[in-house]
Amino acid sequence: MTVFVDCVQAAAYTVSTDAPEADGTLSWDSTTIVIVEVRAAGVTGIGWTYGSAACVRIVEDTLRSVVVGRPAMDIGAAWAAMAVQLRNVGRPGAGGMALSAVDCALWDLKARLLGLPLHALLGAVHSDVQVYGSGGFTNQDSAQLTDQLQGWLDRGMNRVKIKIAESWGGAEARDLERVTLVRTVVGPDVEVFVDANGGYTVAQAVRVARKLEKLDVRWFEEPVSSEDVAGLRFVRDHTDIEIAAGEYGHSLADLARLCEASAVGCLQIDVTRCGGITEFVRAAAMAAAHGLQVSGHCAPHLHAAVLAATPNARHLEWFHDHVRIEDRLFEGTLQPRDGALVLPADRPGHGLTRRGIEQERRVA
Repeated sequence: MTVFVDCVQAAAYTVSTDAPEADGTLSWDSTTIVIVEVRAAGVTGIGWTYGSAACVRIVEDTLRSVVVGRPAMDIGAAWAAMAVQLRNVGRPGAGGMALSAVDCALWDLKARLLGLPLHALLGAVHSDVQVYGSGGFTNQDSAQLTDQLQGWLDRGMNRVKIKIAESWGGAEARDLERVTLVRTVVGPDVEVFVDANGGYTVAQAVRVARKLEKLDVRWFEEPVSSEDVAGLRFVRDHTDIEIAAGEYGHSLADLARLCEASAVGCLQIDVTRCGGITEFVRAAAMAAAHGLQVSGHCAPHLHAAVLAATPNARHLEWFHDHVRIEDRLFEGTLQPRDGALVLPADRPGHGLTRRGIEQERRVA
């Protein structure tokens, strides 16, 4: 019997951070999550994205009409219809993030209707998903940074990442002091990653990379803007540190440019921006064709299942803000053990259900 989607709804909530936060190019004190619920036959699938509350209007005014009434199992057809609907709205940015949230909800719904864990429906190839601790905000003092690092180590993580390029690269000496502190705290056997959020110039990124090499930094994320594909390639050609980017890829074409230019050593993909699970799978296959592994960017509980089913998956970002939000808003969240997430075999879908969250500040 064919089951049809009968309801699509969205809401945005703003959650305050536990302390002010900043990276190389931005500062913030709250994060907005847009949650999409899709229902069929009395079963609800849940997806979400982190972005503007404007995504709610796009879901309700633009995407809902081509999803409601469609067979719940036909996710590819729903995705294609949503992509067409966004032609004049704009696929990059809020349009693509809204599509991503609906697509993730549809996959969760399909798995729940079939009574399967989402990673099993997608075809799991890994028994667990490796994670790395991510935070290390540029406005943290030494004590705050040390406490955060120790928390990740206590969870068995052997990879940690901090933000650098403070003030658009204007505090280079402090950047290096903070990375030195990280290496001192975690010791020689933990991999140290850094993320400049595109805050350096190309020449500066190369100069900084040479100093980071001496601290055995293994991963240099967005040393320059991800829109500067040639600049990323230049930095990659002038350092032994692995260059990563891709979190701002809003389409397969965006991510293809990074691969085709040999601009990265590992491709980041964000399931909440790229077009959902449907497009994540395509992007990961494209990366594999270029000999690249992929890493999931943030939103850990949406990435876990698809990464478990991605042959060339490397790891997942256990990002401080999103971990807090997902723990706060959902039941059934996971905790890393020995630096990895083990996905339960007895929960249908991605395994999360919504808590009573009306106490959060609903913004749409």
